[in-house]
Amino acid sequence: MVALLLGWNPGVGDTWPGYSRVVDELGASGVHRRVWPTGTGAEPVPGADAWLLLHGKTGSGLIGHGVVASAPYLAGAAPCVDVDFDLLLPLGDQIPVNILAARAPLTDWAAAATGGCQPVPEEQARAIRELWADYRPADEIDPVLPVPGTLPQDALARVCVNRYERNPHARRICLAHHGTSCAVCGFSFEAAYGPEGEGFIHVHHLVPAAQLGPGYELDPLGDLVPLCPNCHAMAHRRRIPYTVAELRAMRSRAGYISGSVVSQQELDAQADARRILGST
Repeated sequence: MVALLLGWNPGVGDTWPGYSRVVDELGASGVHRRVWPTGTGAEPVPGADAWLLLHGKTGSGLIGHGVVASAPYLAGAAPCVDVDFDLLLPLGDQIPVNILAARAPLTDWAAAATGGCQPVPEEQARAIRELWADYRPADEIDPVLPVPGTLPQDALARVCVNRYERNPHARRICLAHHGTSCAVCGFSFEAAYGPEGEGFIHVHHLVPAAQLGPGYELDPLGDLVPLCPNCHAMAHRRRIPYTVAELRAMRSRAGYISGSVVSQQELDAQADARRILGST
């Protein structure tokens, strides 16, 4: 599956007004669909990676990633495709062209920046993905899912994620109120793994998606709860997710009770007590 470079120059016939607003909205929605002109030479395939290449007065460089969402079609007289963008960087945060050229030298970056779309051979696409992974921070929305653009599309299953769970602002409010321990089992990644686990937890939306109306407004305190990956997966084992109370009841029936981590000093004290009492 051949990846594509999409050239975009905001200063020449800008086809993307309101880009900064879209960047902000993408964090909550998870995807932004846009019609993109392909030119006459390209043959995009649905499911292919689409890389957004910025060119112009604001600087040049790689600034976004998406996936081709349609076969080519005519919009008026121009051939176009639909592109689902899943990660867009703010203007100024793009990966500079000189760094791109050093890592993927066989790609004609100057030609790609002029507009339309240009196919990228797989060996060059692999280099672009690796560079994107090096320059992008870990995904704070869902630490388990890979950052968009860092893996080939053939290796990924497209997952529909509740957009309220993807809202980074709502996530921060939820965790500030509830903490970062699982609301069902109490597991804490920081307690189990140390500083590397700090802040690592899923956020679960309590209201079933089927019940969300068009005027629904999210309450980060009442609608979101932190869940560890195990409990989050169990919550979604049925179409209407299990509630926190139901999950706790399952664990209780299975013989698990909530508690705290026992230190080695406490374990030694228990062993001494059993020895003194003659129970060992």
